[in-house]
Amino acid sequence: MVEPRKRVLIVDDEQGIRDSLRLLLKSNFDVHTAEDGQQALSLIDEISPDLILLDVLMPNLDGIATLKQLRERSVEIPVIMLTATNTVKTAVQAMKWGAVDYLSKPFEVEELTNLIVGTLADRESNSQKEEALKDRHAPGPQADFGPMVGKSPIMMDLFQRITQVAERDTTVLITGESGTGKELVARQIHNLSPRKNGPFIAINCAAIPETLIESELFGHERGAFTHAVERRIGHCELADGGTLFLDEIGELSLPVQVKMLRFLQEQEFYRVGRSKPIKVNVRIIAATNKNLEELIKQKAFRQDLFYRINVIGIALPALRDRYEDIPALVQHFADSCRPMYGDKRINISAEAMELMVQYDWPGNVRELENVVESLLALSTKEDIGVADLPRKVRAKVHNAAPGRSAALMDEGLSFEEAERRFETEMIVKALRKTNYIQTRAAELLGISRRILKYKMDKLGISDRPEGGSAVPALGAEAESSVKVEDLTADPAKPPQV
Repeated sequence: MVEPRKRVLIVDDEQGIRDSLRLLLKSNFDVHTAEDGQQALSLIDEISPDLILLDVLMPNLDGIATLKQLRERSVEIPVIMLTATNTVKTAVQAMKWGAVDYLSKPFEVEELTNLIVGTLADRESNSQKEEALKDRHAPGPQADFGPMVGKSPIMMDLFQRITQVAERDTTVLITGESGTGKELVARQIHNLSPRKNGPFIAINCAAIPETLIESELFGHERGAFTHAVERRIGHCELADGGTLFLDEIGELSLPVQVKMLRFLQEQEFYRVGRSKPIKVNVRIIAATNKNLEELIKQKAFRQDLFYRINVIGIALPALRDRYEDIPALVQHFADSCRPMYGDKRINISAEAMELMVQYDWPGNVRELENVVESLLALSTKEDIGVADLPRKVRAKVHNAAPGRSAALMDEGLSFEEAERRFETEMIVKALRKTNYIQTRAAELLGISRRILKYKMDKLGISDRPEGGSAVPALGAEAESSVKVEDLTADPAKPPQV
């Protein structure tokens, strides 16, 4: 079966341009034309074009107004703007309204054809992915604060700070380990701010080669350097009226830092190859997982730029520091990813969830999301147990001493009760040996203080000696039967707990 040709709608008030473009494109596409925006809007439903070539300057209804009406109608057809060389600012507005690209007249035939083919190919290859992700990102399961999940005290404080910061149109620096959700926080600040109707433009400074970062930020003029065949609008200009998010700002080179400092001070910049400055109104939110103060000492980051971006600082907690939120996050990600896997559901056992809470999650929330999605993708059953977890998470399973395990089995206890008794006795002995200094007790047990505190709360162990014993009613015989040589041995060799 022959696949139908893609339909292209040409909208231009000049008959000569419409005829020329039709002649150039008719061998590869099903071409339709309109002489202004009003006629184009009336044709949209009738012909359902796959792509629109839209002139900016037209009578009755110009290109910007036409594009705006298309987006207000939720028409997501890709639009390429055709502009004159003196209408670059208008083209910037078009990009904000969702135009995929623009060409300045006169343009080369090969360039136009390649742009159309590339745009249509990108749209087709991404259509299935967009459909799969539609339910995941909008509206999705209800979170606790916009798209963010968490009810721990540290997250409630963070949500309150985000709300306060959003109201003020000032520069923000977000710090935190990789995977803690810095861009999510930046988007939430933007969505709660007076700029919420403006663009949110994000750029990862670490993902762009140093030779291209300046062009990506500030844009360039045609002929500014080799392969600069057309004028390019940079991210700073596209963010005019909205928010520019600079992720991993610590990766900027020193020369670019100098230009970024001027941009922050004056709200103006120079495109590469342009001598006249461009003025914009942009709010800057920066983020980094590096210690910028250390980079300053190493002469790798400018101190004046640090003070300029660090007007308001927001430090994001690592997931291990808000372990109370892990069960809610697991459920949230399971619900979010479910549509991508045929509405598949999973139920995580209490033992498996406990291991997930105890795991340190060096990749933070991003790592947790990946693990949950992998469980959805790879599991053949709904009930998820310890054996179904990744090896790195299962490595946290605690091993009891063989002698004590046999003694507990002789008492006829269930596995859960035996494990509870053993962990309680180990922790109490470590606390007593270290005079209830939790940091030292955790080191002696070979676990983090966070995990120690979590287990103490779970098992009902007091953080101070009461009546000479903190063991929650296990009985003197059970306590005296514990044989843990490691707790009386060299503290430099912590036991396996």
